[in-house]
Amino acid sequence: MAGTASTKEAKAAAKAARKQQSRERRSQLWQAFTMQRKEDPLLLPLMIGAVVGIAALFFVVGLLFDWQLVLLVPGLLVGGLVAFAIFARRVQRKAFARADGQPGAAAWVLENMQGKWRVKSAVAGNAQLDAVHRVIGLPGVILVGEGAAQRVKPLMAQEKKRIAKLVGETPIYDVVVGSDEGEVPLAQLQKHIVKLPRNIDTKRMDALESRLAALGARSGPAMPKGPLPAGAKMRSVQRTVRRR
Repeated sequence: MAGTASTKEAKAAAKAARKQQSRERRSQLWQAFTMQRKEDPLLLPLMIGAVVGIAALFFVVGLLFDWQLVLLVPGLLVGGLVAFAIFARRVQRKAFARADGQPGAAAWVLENMQGKWRVKSAVAGNAQLDAVHRVIGLPGVILVGEGAAQRVKPLMAQEKKRIAKLVGETPIYDVVVGSDEGEVPLAQLQKHIVKLPRNIDTKRMDALESRLAALGARSGPAMPKGPLPAGAKMRSVQRTVRRR
């Protein structure tokens, strides 16, 4: 009986936790929608236009077969999905615009990648908050640099030389985040990495991760957790970093 009671309590607790998570997700979505609507006057017209336009299209197609009411419901559902996709896309674009150029932005993007990527932030860096991040994936090893190109490129070259013996013939890719020629814009960083050719398998990824974890990171400043907040002073951040 005691075991049955504990099982019921565990199920009830799990159900309550799922409900709480669902409420939190809805609250976060609503907050994001409210903020985006205030800053983006086109958001509501585009979302409403998507719902009405797609529902109308389904309704018109339904008229041809006398199924207008049958097709209206799926038209509204598809329109709702498209409207949500528009919302998500515009929120993402706004987030990238805010983060672009701020220390920690590239690390934030990398750490939120979907799929089998092993990300290690700030494996090399300096007091100016230029940093090199390491990503292990099916393409091999990707070194991502953010900061001033004239400072971050030597950091990347040193890091590449440091790990070359450990990774053997595994390809090492260099990516510098920025808007200049030969650099990858922050908003395109995930897409750029995902499009790299597949050169190794998951077992090789595990082996590389173990080897490079043992190597550790060179001593350097810790990067901010996510992009540096707008309005924050670089000198203040650097003083905080040096105290760590």
